Amino acid sequence: MIRVTLRNGETAEKLVQRFKRTVAKEGLLKEIKKRNFYEKPSEARRRKMREQEKLMRKKARKKAMKDARRRARHLSLGFH
Repeated sequence: MIRVTLRNGETAEKLVQRFKRTVAKEGLLKEIKKRNFYEKPSEARRRKMREQEKLMRKKARKKAMKDARRRARHLSLGFH
């Protein structure tokens, strides 16, 4: 359950902003949208596979960037 209390001297706008940020961080809206319609088990499996593939591509891209930076640093220091 998400609970946000009013702090001393806090305006209503700031409270609402903090509430929205908390809701977004918890992933509540995403969960509501996901449960809005029935998702067949086969569709859920396909969606999860796509999410995993996307995550793996992201990790590979980060690793490639890190390796490229490391190679560039070694070349600039004269370690070839």
